[in-house]
Amino acid sequence: MDFKTIFFNCGFLLCLALNVQGQKISLPKHYVCYKAASSLKIDGKADEKSWQMADWTDDFVDITGNQQSPPRFRTRTKMLWDTKYFYVFAEIYEPHIWANLRQRDTVIYLNNDFEVFIDPDGDTHKYFEFEVNALNTQWDLLLTKPYRDGGIPITTWNFDKMISAVSIDGTINNPSDTDRMWGVEIAFPLKSLGDSSAVVPVRQGDQWRVNFSRVEWQASVQNGQYFKKVNPKTGKRLPEDNWVWSPQGSVNMHIPDKWGYVQFSDIICGKGTAAFISNLEDEVKDELRILYYSQKRHHISYQRYASAITDLDGMDDYKSSELKFNPEIKLTSGGYEVTAKQTASDKIWHINESGKVWAEKNH
Repeated sequence: MDFKTIFFNCGFLLCLALNVQGQKISLPKHYVCYKAASSLKIDGKADEKSWQMADWTDDFVDITGNQQSPPRFRTRTKMLWDTKYFYVFAEIYEPHIWANLRQRDTVIYLNNDFEVFIDPDGDTHKYFEFEVNALNTQWDLLLTKPYRDGGIPITTWNFDKMISAVSIDGTINNPSDTDRMWGVEIAFPLKSLGDSSAVVPVRQGDQWRVNFSRVEWQASVQNGQYFKKVNPKTGKRLPEDNWVWSPQGSVNMHIPDKWGYVQFSDIICGKGTAAFISNLEDEVKDELRILYYSQKRHHISYQRYASAITDLDGMDDYKSSELKFNPEIKLTSGGYEVTAKQTASDKIWHINESGKVWAEKNH
């Protein structure tokens, strides 16, 4: 098992501990993404009028949501879209900008980096990860499902015709001066994102699950070069900081149901505003995921899945809440499937042991 798998599995176990009895760590962030007025030049500077009019996200916070551990440096993003691309711009403040990874599809988070995670259809399966460092070295991959559910990273997958650029306000790999920030501008082709079964083209009101992460290592200077700091008592490298837009509740970016919501608007950026509208279907998904996490805990404790809601431990809060549906559990050869009909809807929703959520028409 490699370092990354261990890292994510540990994060998942912490997530399970924090979600006892369906506890919700924090509500995901949301953002209304407006259309660009004209084509954008991807140069890492974002100085077009559409970018100037676009709103910033909230500043990034610690990945766990712990307000007692504020990031040492500021990070924030903006988003735009048009018929061809989903655009992201990030502003990454840093007094010493460094990077040494230059080969595409290497493990970029071993440098300070900026990361984007996208799940267009919100089912937690077939989602996308993109990482870039200050040299504009890229790593893009497709995840079949989260690592917690046995997901496999497909590192040979690429965003076809994706464009990214980095601008440096300072000097990279020069410890003799103090830098200000680096900017990252990315154009994600919508056609590539269609691999997730999301609706392409994007339509007014569509909502995607998206999150952004920044990995930051503490560094020292030796002989005119940057090196990651080590703990003098143990001799081991200090752990990296993880700062995000929408808190995950644990040190694990691969919990797609914790990512933020990006709602697309047909309004040209700067020509009006649109309200973010909570999707009632996400309430059903959230309820189903309470059962999913409870089944995870049940399987850890008893090496089997429960066949009824009443068999699950720690579900008192769930059973006494005002549910939008009456879920039923059916055991399968590979695990289980929960089905639930949404009130005032013609859809039947499903979730299974892999965490995949989907709906079908109730005929």
